[in-house]
Amino acid sequence: MTNTAPRRSDLWAVATADVTAPEALDLLREYYYDVANRYYRLHFDREGTPEELESGLADSPSDDLAAPDGLFLIGRHDGAAHSCAGLRRLDAATVELTRVFVRPGLRGTGGGAVLLAAVDRAARSLGAERIVLDTRLDLVEARALYLRNGYREIPAYSSGPYAQIWYGKNLAPVEQRR
Repeated sequence: MTNTAPRRSDLWAVATADVTAPEALDLLREYYYDVANRYYRLHFDREGTPEELESGLADSPSDDLAAPDGLFLIGRHDGAAHSCAGLRRLDAATVELTRVFVRPGLRGTGGGAVLLAAVDRAARSLGAERIVLDTRLDLVEARALYLRNGYREIPAYSSGPYAQIWYGKNLAPVEQRR
């Protein structure tokens, strides 16, 4: 008997969104709390305090993930906003991927791959030929997602307290990669 149920990833759809919209701000807060608390647990054996988390969130604005040099994507699972990603232009040919997040309860449902496919299309719409990103070594699920979706480790292009490994993906057609 053939399983006719839709693939889990078929329940995902991704579209550009206003980074200042309430649902975008909710996802960005959840993203920040998730990665910050993982850092606090790893390095301090505790959760971040509400004051630490809100202060860090305020120090990490996302307003550059908007036109003309950036954009923000929201992924919807069965119609509800559950994932996000942002792009910001670094130069004429390169965009930086940031704020990649899938709510923990929906990880493993194909939403990350659907989100990254939409990121590729969005980067091309900005005229980019290459996507780069930096991340932390402890974010192993994110790192595995990037590798499964065509990203490869590259030399450091940025510095910062949380930039520990860098990835890139060339969007140019094969014949233009020489």
